[in-house]
Amino acid sequence: MSLNSFDKKYLKDNISFLAGVDEAGRGPLAGPVVAAAVIFPKNISIAGVNDSKQIPQKKRELLFDIIKEKALSVGIGIIDCREIEEINILNAALKAMKIAVANLNPQPELILIDGNKVFDSEIPAQCIVKGDAKSFTIAAASIIAKVTRDRIMQTAAQKYPNFKWEKNKGYGTKQHREAIIKFGYTPLHRQTFLRKLKSEFQLKPFKKYQ
Repeated sequence: MSLNSFDKKYLKDNISFLAGVDEAGRGPLAGPVVAAAVIFPKNISIAGVNDSKQIPQKKRELLFDIIKEKALSVGIGIIDCREIEEINILNAALKAMKIAVANLNPQPELILIDGNKVFDSEIPAQCIVKGDAKSFTIAAASIIAKVTRDRIMQTAAQKYPNFKWEKNKGYGTKQHREAIIKFGYTPLHRQTFLRKLKSEFQLKPFKKYQ
């Protein structure tokens, strides 16, 4: 079944505005979690739209612009690392999704959410496990969320070049972990995600090295 065909099952007489929702950034050691929500006009098709993790970066960037151009509405929700620490990453991801949907205009009549958790919503919502590989609107949302977050990390990398966020986007690569051990942690690092490193090494707050 094509991604478009999957979504058509949900477009009924009483549902014209279907939103796909996905997030990016649950796993990294640094940076925000970003969610996106997308509504398309009926019968829209964009070649190449798929789970963002399966698409090369340059193609994601191109699809990002096409999706923004062809969508009826795109909403973004961003929760920073400080709030992630306060409410935990699952609640932060769900909150980012809720904000993304709230930023849509028009509001959807049905929400398809990637994963197995639903945020509190007055609008009917349905979880789709591995939805970014099944639903066209969720896949589009995954691309918007991923590119948006990547750009945030690329900008942050200019302030903290030691950690190579322009390459690893805050994920716990060997290079990133070694940089944390050597230079310390920044205000953009998720402290709860560094517990293992903290237990093994005496990590200190980052000081800018010239």
